[in-house]
Amino acid sequence: MRVKELHPLCCVSLESPHGIGDDPPDTAAPLTRSRSLPATAVAAAIGGSDGKRQKAAGSEAETVAGILYKWTNFGKGWRSRWFLLRNGILSYSKIRRPENMNLLSPAEDVRLIGDISTSRLSRMNSCSGRRKQHKTVGIVHLKISSFRESKSDDRKFYIFTATKTLHLRTDSKSDRAAWLHALKSTRSLFPLRSLDGSFPLISPKDLSISTERLKKRLLEEGMSENLVKDCEQIVLSEFSEIRGQLNLLQEERTTLLDALRQLEAANLEAEASGIHDSVYQLTKHGFSSLGRGKYSECSTTASSDDIEKQEFEDVSEEDEPSFHDTKEYFAESDVGSECTNIKRRTKLPDPVEKEKGVSLWSMIKDNVGKDLTRVCLPVYFNEPISSLQKCFEDLEYSYLLDRAYEYGKSGNSLLRALNVAAFAVSGYASTEGRHCKPFNPLLGETYEADYPEKGVHFFSEKVSHHPTVIACHCEGKGWKFWGDTNLRSKFWGRSIQVDPDGVLTLEFDDGEMFQWSKVTTTIYNIILGKLYCDHHGVMEIRGNRQYSCTLKFKEQSILDRNPHQVNGFVEDVNGKKAATIFGKWDDSIYYAVGDGISKTKVADPTVNDSLLWKRTKPPPNLTRYNLTSFAITLNELTPGLQIKEKLPPTDSRLRPDQRHLENGEYEKANGEKQRLERRQRMSRKLQESGWRPRWFERDGENGTFKYTGGYWEARKQRSWVNCPDIFGEFTEEL
Repeated sequence: MRVKELHPLCCVSLESPHGIGDDPPDTAAPLTRSRSLPATAVAAAIGGSDGKRQKAAGSEAETVAGILYKWTNFGKGWRSRWFLLRNGILSYSKIRRPENMNLLSPAEDVRLIGDISTSRLSRMNSCSGRRKQHKTVGIVHLKISSFRESKSDDRKFYIFTATKTLHLRTDSKSDRAAWLHALKSTRSLFPLRSLDGSFPLISPKDLSISTERLKKRLLEEGMSENLVKDCEQIVLSEFSEIRGQLNLLQEERTTLLDALRQLEAANLEAEASGIHDSVYQLTKHGFSSLGRGKYSECSTTASSDDIEKQEFEDVSEEDEPSFHDTKEYFAESDVGSECTNIKRRTKLPDPVEKEKGVSLWSMIKDNVGKDLTRVCLPVYFNEPISSLQKCFEDLEYSYLLDRAYEYGKSGNSLLRALNVAAFAVSGYASTEGRHCKPFNPLLGETYEADYPEKGVHFFSEKVSHHPTVIACHCEGKGWKFWGDTNLRSKFWGRSIQVDPDGVLTLEFDDGEMFQWSKVTTTIYNIILGKLYCDHHGVMEIRGNRQYSCTLKFKEQSILDRNPHQVNGFVEDVNGKKAATIFGKWDDSIYYAVGDGISKTKVADPTVNDSLLWKRTKPPPNLTRYNLTSFAITLNELTPGLQIKEKLPPTDSRLRPDQRHLENGEYEKANGEKQRLERRQRMSRKLQESGWRPRWFERDGENGTFKYTGGYWEARKQRSWVNCPDIFGEFTEEL
């Protein structure tokens, strides 16, 4: 297992060969060069006056230490860690004898926060000779990080870096206040701009050495000329090596400062625009955080804490995702331009009525082999979302496309293709445990999804009734996604088979495109046994440039102990395999670079395998529909959407039978469903009479339906011309 450590200044991940366990190796792997200058030598090189100034500056900062509880993962939960805040850098180690305490000089004063920290430090000191030291497992430079308190828990707070979020908890509210005050004070004492010229390193060219005194002393001792010359050459050679190391240090320092100045500029711009210090985030100039709004701090409500927890609490310090060049993970964002304080719901309304059972036999015997879309099913078989909304569920993990865009932008086409492949698989994760059928939309029914916190807005429309075709269009950060799907569904007595027919297209702003089609879905044990869903078939993801991908969804057998497997590979235009992909469509996807053997069984990932995607944990408020946290929000009418005519009369959220089902009003829902299905029978007649979609048109005679534009402009003006009230009473004019 690989361990990620952060460089103390730039937060670039460095790989350590040792794992982090409860009993680490005796010898840690500190971040050091093979040969380094002692502190006294550096101070001498800087000069007396600068050395005094550095000491004076350092004395102004208070060193703070103590125990904080860090969220690791669902398996281990909250674990105590020893945190040390010193010279603008926050480091943390596992308890026992933390390695970061070795950074302190004997005369240095340390302020401990929390009563438990004092007693624990005393025990650590008394046992330091008998126990192993724990290496520093995380280092964060506060100037390019941000932090804020939790609104739902008075003991919790968060620290955001460019690559991760630390979820921390104290023993008391006062301890949290003390830590936040220390973080803010330290950050203001160590601005990056002070590194620009306050303590300049002397150029190696300015350093010189004289051997005259040494030669004179050796001659006085009666040593021969040849021996004196040999000694002189040894000294000059050692000095030359020291000067070379100093030159390397200066070059690294210059490069690092260039990057930090840009980060500082982004910070100052954010502060100048009125963003408070405690809700600072990296902005613009290519230095904002990675996709899906993970590090956005536009919302400080309790619900934002829940969202952050769902996104981060399955990431532990023992099993963190792979991070590469920091610049690859910074995406552009417009702070405050679209982010609004949207509080999305975390559960469905409590049902008004008690659900009634329904007989399967009377339905199945008359409908075997028929098209499922033409079978009149009671509302009890539905879940409270439509097929239009279910299309948007495929974009739950849209951050993978944000990440793919950034990879391609930085020239890494392989990782772009890998993230596109992970996105294509991730859309199936929400189907696990989902046994109910989404509502079949009416002809002309639409659905919009505006999620500024994810950086996407989505729109879909039912463009054909026979055959049933749904078209969608979504725009994100540097990419567009569109396609249409015709689902052919059939009863087979004990199972239901769904065969999708359509092409999905992803296009990035730089012109690179990927296209693929979905695989077959089958729902088993309709009559007897435990109902379950499986996806099987081959998915070909074709790119128009360097890479394409082939994925095989393995069909589950009766005795299969390792179901839901996906494996495949990425190959270049010459047919050479560049990477292997494997995992499970309901859990996670990994990759290994190179032409390896495609895994037919998913084993524990090795040290050479990297995580691409991991499914978000299920919500705490489960329903009989097994909706994900994301799906629970899809049919919600947020306060902004309840304004009159904000939505067109064709939007799925205004459909009465679907709304009644969500509220648990089953009798009303069943009655409305039957009414709308009677009306839906007129759709084929309308279509044959020359009916056309409102927002999409077909690209050619047999091409894909593409968005024609104008919807979001009409929404802004609340002008819904040619958008009939399809959920109202039937009229001949419709």
